[in-house]
Amino acid sequence: MKDFIYYAPTQVVFGALSEDKTGKLVKQYGGAKVLVHYGGQSAERSGLLDKICRALEAEGIAYVKLGGVVPNPRLSKVHEGIELCRKEKVDFILAVGGGSVIDSAKAIAFGVPYEGEVWDFYMGRAHAEACLPVATVLTIPAAGSEMSNSTVITNEDGDLKKGYSNNLCRCKFAVMNPERTYTLPNYQTACGVTDIMMHTMERYFSHDDDMTVTDAIAESILRTVKDSVFEGKNVTMGYARKREDLLLGDERNGFMRTGDLAYRDEDGCYYIVGRMGRFLKLYGMRIGLDECEQIIKGKCPIECACVGTDEKMIVYLTDDKYVTAVKEILVEKTKLVASAFEVRIIDSIPKNEAGKILYSKLNL
Repeated sequence: MKDFIYYAPTQVVFGALSEDKTGKLVKQYGGAKVLVHYGGQSAERSGLLDKICRALEAEGIAYVKLGGVVPNPRLSKVHEGIELCRKEKVDFILAVGGGSVIDSAKAIAFGVPYEGEVWDFYMGRAHAEACLPVATVLTIPAAGSEMSNSTVITNEDGDLKKGYSNNLCRCKFAVMNPERTYTLPNYQTACGVTDIMMHTMERYFSHDDDMTVTDAIAESILRTVKDSVFEGKNVTMGYARKREDLLLGDERNGFMRTGDLAYRDEDGCYYIVGRMGRFLKLYGMRIGLDECEQIIKGKCPIECACVGTDEKMIVYLTDDKYVTAVKEILVEKTKLVASAFEVRIIDSIPKNEAGKILYSKLNL
């Protein structure tokens, strides 16, 4: 048996538009003057930064901003942040970005109350006894730092990259809206996927025996993440089960399946409309909900959304004159009886800012 202590005090706020709650969360954790810390221009271009600032303003919370964090965050930017926080009497640090921004925010949080050089912590010359509260709004998958007790900083003087761990810097909350990752460049998504898989495998290939549950979790993560797919020379060519497999080359012609359902318009643009994983097992038959939606929309000029349980499919429509037609379409497709389907009429199908259906808003 391997003894351990599990400590995860970070409040995770996950879901569509979850960044709208940032102001209330900062207020909940006592923030009155916030440093909004971020990286490049993507947070500004996407409108996320403005949205977060408005959320702070709505709660009457003052803030200052500091951007410019780069991968392998620099000590010089940490020094700049410490000086700004002391000058503006900041009492809360909000990181908007990925792991580098969070690590930089944590370092600043350690440095503000410390009278010495913050690099002392990373060199093992001192141990932090105080830290400003830190929280984050994530913009990239695989950051990890949002729930860890660690921060890694690079000192340009000597190009030294050092880490420091202390539970004081664990984020108070982490806001995660997965839809914010949809517009990431392919390269950034690929980096995130690689990071997730590598860190998972680090824990999977351990020397400890009888790790059945954690091994199963790791395997599930790897199976799920491999659905994120790219086309190009950097795409995996599959799994080698024997030495000879390494000689086969690319049998997939540069493609790997994503598990997404999409369509291509006349301009050659692709639009993701659903996931192959959105299924019901209705009366023992596997029914694809996204596929049913596409069939209904192809035959009826109407907005619809399909949800349900393994006992009944529920179809939401915005016009009651198509109720009979929709049921007939589903019966024809599935060969199930009409009582397996329930049609409900609503004023409009709930969607997010990107136009994706918010299935969680539909009652089962």
